[in-house]
Amino acid sequence: MRTLAITQNITLDGCVEMLDQWFDPTADNPELAAENRRQQQECDAVVLGRRTFEDFRGFWPHQTGDVADYLNGVDKYVVTGTLTDPGWQHTQVIGADDPVAAIRELTRRPGGDIVVTGSITLCHALIAAGVVDEYRLFGYPVVQGRGRRLFPDGVTLPHMTLRDMKSFPGGITYTRHTPH
Repeated sequence: MRTLAITQNITLDGCVEMLDQWFDPTADNPELAAENRRQQQECDAVVLGRRTFEDFRGFWPHQTGDVADYLNGVDKYVVTGTLTDPGWQHTQVIGADDPVAAIRELTRRPGGDIVVTGSITLCHALIAAGVVDEYRLFGYPVVQGRGRRLFPDGVTLPHMTLRDMKSFPGGITYTRHTPH
């Protein structure tokens, strides 16, 4: 089975919703870019909720560089009940009626890792269903003080194992955790 990984940029206070300007996807950070390239080599599918997909579709096709090349070429799946034509190459629509089942089916197909990023509502559904294999968190040294968190109130994952940890210039950290 393929690994289903949630990859998020996250603040010290656990926010993944970007209400302030604490994250810049085009920032010059060669070490962080190298880690992203390493992960991209293992991942051949990205799953996004509709709002994150629309944000990505409006931004990445107009950019250049490694991340843009990767996102424009990778297989993308958008969970939506409203879009019928995604309008971005290599994208398929997953209906919103049972996205967890559809994503479970994707994990049974041959291939590399499947990454979910942004897409907070979708992440919450996948976490609640217990189908996430890894959490890949890029921590930023800021406290936003408000916004949606990766793990909503009431969610517990008491047995997580740290699998990898790195630090990058600017105080950014990366941790990879697996639930038991």
